[in-house]
Amino acid sequence: MGLGTHRRPCLTGRYIVLETLVRLGFDLKFTFHADAILSNHFPDALAELDKIIGNTCIPITEIIGGGGGEARVTQRLRHSLSDHGWLKTIFNVEKRINDDVTYATSHEVDHVKTFASGTIALEIEWNNKDPFFDRDLENFNRLHADGAISLGIIITRGRSLQDNIEDLIARYAMESGIKSPKDLERLDIVRTRRQSDALEKRTARSDRPFPEVWAALFKADKFGAATTHWAKLEDRLDRGVGNPCPFVAIGLPISIVDVTLT
Repeated sequence: MGLGTHRRPCLTGRYIVLETLVRLGFDLKFTFHADAILSNHFPDALAELDKIIGNTCIPITEIIGGGGGEARVTQRLRHSLSDHGWLKTIFNVEKRINDDVTYATSHEVDHVKTFASGTIALEIEWNNKDPFFDRDLENFNRLHADGAISLGIIITRGRSLQDNIEDLIARYAMESGIKSPKDLERLDIVRTRRQSDALEKRTARSDRPFPEVWAALFKADKFGAATTHWAKLEDRLDRGVGNPCPFVAIGLPISIVDVTLT
């Protein structure tokens, strides 16, 4: 484990950092004393994030719903952060020798908020390709080195969500009476031609119940190992990607998924 990191939330003074998230089973990881920085210098940010992220709920129908673009759960979380002043920001950085610009670059961050003690940057990586973590961590590190931010936060799918989503989808399918591709169409679950062909082939070869076959293919296609999730982010932090910027990693747990049938 890298310098100044620990896997689980810790006690800082008399308080548990991000108490609501701890109670709900979120994955939490802090590097370079980011928990102490939040507790001692950003108590307002800490309370705000604990409330906003702790209120996150994901209907299972949104996970299995088709279509491209950003997931509705991510949109809701983004809107909630924006409503509290966590706004998209472009950082323009220049270095000069006298009147000559010797270096210029810009970094766009989806959620940034400035408090009395400094500025915090936050990105949500619900379901991108995992190299997006490298981009985020290195961007935050450069902004930290330039004095633009005090720490960076990344929110992604947690370990329990990544590990158990297939079983949850299969259970939902069984309880919803999904027994064939026609039932998927009945529930407006959109699939591409490639996905439909793969499901037909796998169903023909397998003796497993249809909901299990579909759930396995769905996870492999939508939430595969090479996408952004907790294990990929934790590995990068343990290897020191983005050091020495203080980071907070937050993993959304399976407990926030609502499997209520509508």
